[in-house]
Amino acid sequence: MAVTTTNPATGATRVLDFEETTSSQVQEICEQAMDAAEDFAARPLMWRAELLRAMASELELDAEQLVALADEETALGRPRLEGELRRTCFQFRFFADVVTDGAFLAASIDHAGDSPMGPLPDLRRMKVPMGVVGVFGSSNFPFAFSVPGGDTASALAAGCPVVIKAHPAHPATSAATFRALERAALKSGAPQATVNLVHGFDAGIALVESSHVSAVGFTGSVPAGRSLWQRANARATPIPFYGELGAANPLVVTVRAARERAEEIGKGFAGSMTLGAGQFCTKPGLLFVPTDAAGDGVITALVESLEALGTFVMLSDSVAHNFQVGTASMRSVDTARALVGDVTDEQLRASARLFEIDADDFAAPGAEVLREECFGPVAVVIRYSSYEQLRRALMASERSLTFSVFNGGDDDESWLVNLGVQRAGRVIVNGFPTGVGVSWSMQHGGPWPSTTSSNATSVGAASIERWLRPVAFQSVSNTDLPLALREENPLGIPRRVDGVEVLRRR
Repeated sequence: MAVTTTNPATGATRVLDFEETTSSQVQEICEQAMDAAEDFAARPLMWRAELLRAMASELELDAEQLVALADEETALGRPRLEGELRRTCFQFRFFADVVTDGAFLAASIDHAGDSPMGPLPDLRRMKVPMGVVGVFGSSNFPFAFSVPGGDTASALAAGCPVVIKAHPAHPATSAATFRALERAALKSGAPQATVNLVHGFDAGIALVESSHVSAVGFTGSVPAGRSLWQRANARATPIPFYGELGAANPLVVTVRAARERAEEIGKGFAGSMTLGAGQFCTKPGLLFVPTDAAGDGVITALVESLEALGTFVMLSDSVAHNFQVGTASMRSVDTARALVGDVTDEQLRASARLFEIDADDFAAPGAEVLREECFGPVAVVIRYSSYEQLRRALMASERSLTFSVFNGGDDDESWLVNLGVQRAGRVIVNGFPTGVGVSWSMQHGGPWPSTTSSNATSVGAASIERWLRPVAFQSVSNTDLPLALREENPLGIPRRVDGVEVLRRR
């Protein structure tokens, strides 16, 4: 079946010059990737780092074409897409630095010797690539979380070949970005089938079920992620499935913060919840505001800001449909009040929505739909009259990717920060959550349903850990050891030797 693409701004559809990948083709591609895995994993770290840098350079060479294609398929606008492509190229170079650093290998050496439990043999431990990684591109970031996204970059950095499943919302962009990655792989002399691309719904299922795939990275909806996660675990040999799914991302405004910065917070929240038409996984979807005059000020500024906005172009038919269904369900909750958005959407365009509910009603049975993520420009305001009531409402909400707190002056709101630690992967004070930086310390993951594995991240240096597994070498001769564990430390990487951290080659 031919692959088609639709322009969400105009509704125009065109047929592309390639077809969906059949299940048998996926199996063949995965087998070829597995054949490449040993060679790719054995390449020197410096070579691997240069491959990642070459991929960034090839993407930059095609920047004009890539941005134009992505804008045609997503209607996200050139400025946003240009910035996203810059971030994507930076991400590849960032992982080149992670590889060069070498700490990700977690190399550790314990020389043979006596211990309170008796003689111990020579033991050395490090992390090695898992094998072929399946990557599912997301709809909302055609570069940074798609074919050339963080899952691809981190898996290649770990030494794993990738088989990428293109998202149907931007297949032409996916194919074009893949061609840039493939050129870089060919120019660098990478093993054949180091990077691969497949299209189609059935191809995605076949990818997860392929016996040649060792792990999967996914960014998308809870239903789709849950279905694929179950397939990954139902295999004869289950594999890790790292899914970034749905998060409502609560944001709490304390009494003092509302009194001091009501207008600033209200306007800022409006901008954050509608950034990218609210189609960010880190969109703040729940706003907890005190029930007093200062809280009213926050809501007034928020409502005025949202009413000044026009309609938004959604990413696809399915996203627009799910937004309409979701907001209709939210409107059906008897205790919820619609503050903004009492209009009918047309085709792929949607207006911002805002609902309000009292904290006790929010935590009560029947309001579950208000506590879940609704992908798009919609949020729920929860009004609380005491911190005890606030805590109950926060505990009723789903765990998430982020937990934000706006406090005022010298407020001691450590209990809120501590609560956030229990309920999210990133805790933010006096800031909005929609920016996710690529860095050594970023955590982009959280408890279910935000992700399928709360101890993992899909952004930042630590995301490479998903594609590695530890191996211990006992009484292996120095010449037979991996370079990272040899006595002379030829790679010059940080290691732990006899319990003492050695930062670099001695």
